[in-house]
Amino acid sequence: MKIFSKEQIYEGDQLTSKKQNISSTELMERAGIQIFNWLHVRMQGAQVPIHVFCGIGNNGGDGLVIARHLVTHGYNVKTYVVNCSDKRSKDFLINYDRIKQTTKKWPDMLNCEADFPEIHKDDIIVDAIFGIGLNRPANDWVKSLFVHFRNSKAFTLAVDIPSGAYTDKAPEDENGVVWANYTLSFQSPKLIFFLPETAKFTIQWEVLDIGIDREFLFMTETEADLISKHEVLPIYKPREKYANKGDFGHSLILGGSYGKIGSVVLASRAALSIGAGLVTAYVPKCGYQVLQTAFPEAMVITDENDTLISDITFDIEPKVIGLGIGMGTDPKTISALEKFLKTNKIPLVIDADGLNIFSKKKTLLKLLPEQSVLTPHPKELERLIGKWKDDFDKLKKAKAFSKKHKVVLLIKGANSITVFHDKYYVNTTGNPGMATAGTGDVLTGVITGLISQGYDALMATVFGVYLHGRSADIAIEDLGYQGLIASHIIEALGEAYIDLFKQPEQPQVEDAQREESETKKSH
Repeated sequence: MKIFSKEQIYEGDQLTSKKQNISSTELMERAGIQIFNWLHVRMQGAQVPIHVFCGIGNNGGDGLVIARHLVTHGYNVKTYVVNCSDKRSKDFLINYDRIKQTTKKWPDMLNCEADFPEIHKDDIIVDAIFGIGLNRPANDWVKSLFVHFRNSKAFTLAVDIPSGAYTDKAPEDENGVVWANYTLSFQSPKLIFFLPETAKFTIQWEVLDIGIDREFLFMTETEADLISKHEVLPIYKPREKYANKGDFGHSLILGGSYGKIGSVVLASRAALSIGAGLVTAYVPKCGYQVLQTAFPEAMVITDENDTLISDITFDIEPKVIGLGIGMGTDPKTISALEKFLKTNKIPLVIDADGLNIFSKKKTLLKLLPEQSVLTPHPKELERLIGKWKDDFDKLKKAKAFSKKHKVVLLIKGANSITVFHDKYYVNTTGNPGMATAGTGDVLTGVITGLISQGYDALMATVFGVYLHGRSADIAIEDLGYQGLIASHIIEALGEAYIDLFKQPEQPQVEDAQREESETKKSH
């Protein structure tokens, strides 16, 4: 799914109005009805108090459309205009006149804190105050209104985007943003739903189709894509009946040091479990018996050193090398890695201490083969690209780093983001149970094993992150968050593959479709 920028959204709105020969007011009516239908299907006429707060721009116009349809369908609705400026958009004014013609209960004007209505925890708040065009902080009294929403503990539904949030930067003051329970986003999710600093402003989100021009949606390239099953299915490479292990490549997992051989075991197991034909582990001598015992399917090459990697030489021809896990940053290891990089042409997947070594000695970055994959967690990323002022600045720096060094950069997190040149790929799978030792090692093995099978570095990373998270999602169904360990993710990789081809259960939508049809007929 594409994640459109606010500029692209405006462009899409204008193009839709032109190509479909409708006014911006008609498009607003369409959007507002979609929100109303969402509420109507779920509430079925329930008389819970609904407070609709409207700004004085187009987001406020959406809110007035919603309120008008709630009124005409007999809901217990109260409408407010948050009078934060003397300027009003044209479509707001048109819909303000329409609601005044619909009900004798005209919207209340809110001008200061003294005007705030009483809201109870069992009420519903519809936030339609500010939209995607916000470019400055809210007034102090409006911030107080947002705090009033939060203190009420009422269910809060945001229209398109939580008011006070920006689409391209983090807010200066968290109290200046509505904390929504649910956000209904028009046509496309917003990037802020997936970034650590801003995702907290909405607990859940859903995209509503408001009929933006299909050609525009299909043809427009976006800076960010949201990755789910629909996006990864075309990446999957099926196996031929007469295939053999040689067709799926040889992965080399290089790492480990005394006391940290387990990371190599996890990465090696993951590489083979994701489908690599052969896996060899390159470890210090102390890891030989561990690997041969814990993972007999792997072959093992040992360094001459008993406790760490001090020399990287081998006579096999791997298709890809995953390195860095458990490796340590001893000067002998750094020297061995530098010597190896000067002659190596094999694709690399680099994690953990491999990344730390590159951070310590950044001149080594020049020796990376093109499209190497780097998989840092936030602190490792900071060591690589420097500090950032907010998550948007982080993405900008990550993009610059990827372009400069011609690498795929994976930013690990709740919604891991793969960065390559000018594009972001935002993952949707995974859960808090993955915050446990070894899951990063498993991911290194997964990506390595996919490259081994012939996936290019970018697609291996995007697909690997998806499968890694989906495996964890499958595993927690039996284990819960706290019970999940890295090995469980490996064990569920096969089920994650199978899940790609499972058809989702069809929801019971007949009643919802009937309600929507009746609503459209009445208008």
